[in-house]
Amino acid sequence: MGKLDGKVALITGGNSGIGFAAAKLFAAEGAKVVITGRNSATLQTAAEELGANGLAVQADATDPASADKAVAAAVEAFDGLDIVFANAGIVAPTPVGGTELAIFEEVLKVNVTGPFFTVQAALPHLRAGASVILVGSVLANAGSPGRSAYSASKGAVSSMAKVLAAELSPRGIRVNTVVPGATRTPIWGQTTAEGMAQLESVLGRSIPLNRLGEPEEVAKAALFLASDDSSFIQGAEISVDGGAGGSPLGAPIYRQS
Repeated sequence: MGKLDGKVALITGGNSGIGFAAAKLFAAEGAKVVITGRNSATLQTAAEELGANGLAVQADATDPASADKAVAAAVEAFDGLDIVFANAGIVAPTPVGGTELAIFEEVLKVNVTGPFFTVQAALPHLRAGASVILVGSVLANAGSPGRSAYSASKGAVSSMAKVLAAELSPRGIRVNTVVPGATRTPIWGQTTAEGMAQLESVLGRSIPLNRLGEPEEVAKAALFLASDDSSFIQGAEISVDGGAGGSPLGAPIYRQS
């Protein structure tokens, strides 16, 4: 018996990285899964792997109408929603003194406005005991140079999740946030194993566990928040970052031996 038997999940950005890992895990645990994404090719590939338990909907995370479209497809196919994993997000360099307004605003639209309107679109169709999961980032508090828009967007998500938890508690809907650190996903833009290994050799020095996370490790945290195992957890954040946020001075770069 799976942890999500009989549940229906909507996962934005479910065609790659953490979203796709979560889609596969949720489906393996018994859920019907609706995934969204911009790229039709990767969506199709992801849908084929999910099989009968999956449905792919091409959608733009910056467009509230796309959120309505994805929710409508989920309700038509599976008659309701139990889980919303608002995972879609982008990264772009936004150094002060060298950033165009359009780039800054695009990051905020995808990472903040997108999750809000995804939840709003889903709200009328969320069944009792539903779970909403947002995605923060260790970079919200890390002061990473050149990442003003991304860091601000993820700080906003963490704050927004607390408000949504307060608003939705009367309906018994839980809202929590998973907070990944550096994870092996396409968001880094690395196209080869060698490139990812080089990236990990640099970034790993700043992570106490001395490695990048795997998408499946973040997906397992999302599964916990999606399932009844977390039935009394509300407005919480679960960090999946190898200690980078909670114990940064334990990273290899600070070790004496």
